Amino acid sequence: MSDWTAFGRVDADGTVYVKTAEGERVVGSWQAGAPEEGLAHFARRFADLVTEVNLTEARLNSGAADANHSLATIRRLRTSLAEAHVVGDIDALATRLDKLAIVAEEKAAQARVAKEAARAEALARKTTLVEEAEKLAAESTGWKTAGDRLKEILDEWKTIRGVDKKTDGELWKRFAAARDGFTRRRGAHFASLDGQRKQAQTVKEELVAEAEKISESTDWATTANQLKDLMNQWKAAPRASKEAEQRLWERFRAAQDAFFTRRSEVFSARDNEQRANLERKQALLAEAEALDVDGDPKGAQAKLREIQAQWHEAGRVPREAAAGLERRLRAIDEKVREVMDSAWRRTTREDNPLLAQMRTQVAEAEERLSRAQAAGDTRRIKEAEQALASKRQFLQLAEQAG
Repeated sequence: MSDWTAFGRVDADGTVYVKTAEGERVVGSWQAGAPEEGLAHFARRFADLVTEVNLTEARLNSGAADANHSLATIRRLRTSLAEAHVVGDIDALATRLDKLAIVAEEKAAQARVAKEAARAEALARKTTLVEEAEKLAAESTGWKTAGDRLKEILDEWKTIRGVDKKTDGELWKRFAAARDGFTRRRGAHFASLDGQRKQAQTVKEELVAEAEKISESTDWATTANQLKDLMNQWKAAPRASKEAEQRLWERFRAAQDAFFTRRSEVFSARDNEQRANLERKQALLAEAEALDVDGDPKGAQAKLREIQAQWHEAGRVPREAAAGLERRLRAIDEKVREVMDSAWRRTTREDNPLLAQMRTQVAEAEERLSRAQAAGDTRRIKEAEQALASKRQFLQLAEQAG
């Protein structure tokens, strides 16, 4: 810029010229002072033009400016050079702008490609989101999960830019339709579920009433099976609402617990009684097995009758021990009978001590039956009747044999 005369001149009448490869061109007039000042004035204008070119180039190279916008600026500046009122190396600036235009065109083309790719990617993303929403709306029964996902899809949708307005509108209509369809289907499901829960509540209220009705029963085996069946029905029935389900279950479980607690108490008392009876019968059995049957058969028989009477009065013992105890007592009874049979065969019928003993046993059995009947003890009556029938049968057979 210091060598202004290389690119311009001012003639005697003040006309300012710029020098180019095509020749001189009038750019203005200077009447305010020395010619050098005029050239300096128009040179500063050229410098301003160069500054604008520098700024445009810097923004283009840094990527801070839109390439198409930069290209438009470059073309405007390039066109303006033909009539620019400046003094400077216009030809060099024109060449520079031509080169910048090529760079800007390349960057604009790249930007168009990138923009198209971004648009395609945005379109693909939104299309994928729409398709996912439509699938959720048509198929999903995970209502909360699907509802949360639809909200996430909407949030993601709002972040996607670059799809043309028409296509974006069409995709949005599909998404909105899918979301509305899901909402309707979910509403219908829960309406149906409410009906099912009310029906389930009615069923379970009936089960609870039945459980509470039989919870006071003492028919242990039958009632336990009935409660088990009610439990199976409870499990098979649909669930009521959370509040009703919990309330009804607490009542149902309380009825069960009441029954099984009472049964447990009864069974525990019975087990304790049977264990005591077992100890008593074991002591009686030890006493019976210690009898001197061979040395004193008659005394052994009499003592065995006393033991048998106490045996029957001792009551029931645990099932697993009963058979063994009875077997051992029968063995002693059979041994006494064999010894007494031998003695009986050696005596007359009237003097036969075995017959006398058996008659006495029948009389004692009749007396036990009378006592049991007087007491009203069903179990003891049944056992006494069985014992009396057995003793009468043995007596009858013995008398016939005699």
